[in-house]
Amino acid sequence: MKSITVGQLRQNPTAMLADVEAGETYRVTRHDREIARIVPLAAVPLLVEPKRSGGSRLADLPRHELTSAATIDELLADERDR
Repeated sequence: MKSITVGQLRQNPTAMLADVEAGETYRVTRHDREIARIVPLAAVPLLVEPKRSGGSRLADLPRHELTSAATIDELLADERDR
């Protein structure tokens, strides 16, 4: 595992990222303390599954009917009176 300081990383991120892409792991330090590790993406499992492509449509979401007021105006008036 290679080590790199924050200053070195700031000066030349491209070289470090090329090494990571080639499979190298980096230890990032600040004031001689390890603050992060940069590892190749293939080396760690994804913690969160990627978002599905296509996204959501507002029309597909369930409607929520107001139960405390017949209209938005009544709801806002009720909030103002509190």
